[in-house]
Amino acid sequence: MASTSSASLLKASPVKSDWVKGQSLLLRQPSYSVAAIRSHAQPSALTVRAASAYADELVKTAGLVPLVGSNDESWCQGLDGLASRTAAYYQQGARFAKWRTVVSIPNGPSALAVQEAAWGLARYAAISQDSGLVPIVEPEILLDGEHNIDRTYEVAEKVWAEVFFYLAQNNVMFEGILLKPSMVTPGAESKHRATPEQVASYTLELLRNRIPPAVPGIMFLSGGQSELEATLNLNAMNQGPNPWHVSFSYARALQNTFLKTWGGREENVKAAQETLLTRAKANSLAQLGKYTGEGESEDAKEGMFVKGYTY
Repeated sequence: MASTSSASLLKASPVKSDWVKGQSLLLRQPSYSVAAIRSHAQPSALTVRAASAYADELVKTAGLVPLVGSNDESWCQGLDGLASRTAAYYQQGARFAKWRTVVSIPNGPSALAVQEAAWGLARYAAISQDSGLVPIVEPEILLDGEHNIDRTYEVAEKVWAEVFFYLAQNNVMFEGILLKPSMVTPGAESKHRATPEQVASYTLELLRNRIPPAVPGIMFLSGGQSELEATLNLNAMNQGPNPWHVSFSYARALQNTFLKTWGGREENVKAAQETLLTRAKANSLAQLGKYTGEGESEDAKEGMFVKGYTY
């Protein structure tokens, strides 16, 4: 998560609107002042103007806490009072909400953890839609572990099935949500790495098997992949037609080189903003299947996996 100062630099960056249309993530706090760009390459309803790019407001509404009775797993709290909060956010100009919950493969996942994750996402989505907000549904499969890509697929298949079962039970309108899932990749500590083509094949097969075509957009999280990996994998997924718009909602995979280049120093601002421009263009091309990977820096190849990552 970017600090207030780095978020200001992100918003002030001269990113062409051809490459980025985005949303600002506002953490739930009294001032609603901490923001970070969540960038996508397609236009949406415009509520916040940020330099030459535009941003919708996106409100984070919950947090992860230990799940009692599980295998040392977490669940996402925050349903109490959510209806009044989302109604207030709508009045303040928000048009999107985001609820992130996580599933850990090394710890199971237990049936309890999967059910809690799916039910929480479904209740949040129903409440958000009732308040006029578009819910971004984020069931993240953490990269933690030594498992191979087949194990990730197996777990994600169960999680996504349960999420959409409970979304339907709660009468959530699929046409009015966005899905922000993990890509299907091996665990970060696995000895068996996967090519972009393999990641795309597994991920698209899972989408076809579990995600209704009525869902208008799939916006992948980067989840600790390097900037280059996240872009190459997205590009591979857009080499053929899909029933959904398959795009990106990256944080670390957009900001890592930017933050390293900036380093908190005023004299580095312009160079840092240029790196953001490079990443925005790369991912914009990737969601069209036109990214070539040429001219990438060593920083872009740096992995960003953090065990047990939270924000």
